[in-house]
Amino acid sequence: MIYVVATSQVKPECRDDFIKGAKECIAATRKEKGCISYENHTSIHDPNLFVVVERWETREDLNAHGKAPHMKVWREYSAPLKVAPTVIEIISDGKVEKF
Repeated sequence: MIYVVATSQVKPECRDDFIKGAKECIAATRKEKGCISYENHTSIHDPNLFVVVERWETREDLNAHGKAPHMKVWREYSAPLKVAPTVIEIISDGKVEKF
């Protein structure tokens, strides 16, 4: 199993737009092959900090997810709403990769 933790800091004035777009992306992602779970959480300390926690059956499924058409749309849509690029950590086989 592959775990992913993706953290995004959103501009305060863009928060509602980010949430709206995330809901659409999450709905599409949950239909993908190998997606066990895909949950978006808001920090209890910072309402503009979002953490997505994902579980995938295989690394191949995760790689396909990154290439899915709705993810291209999401990356283009969300980029101007964020303070900085999303930090992504992939956890598998006892190791953590950070992007």
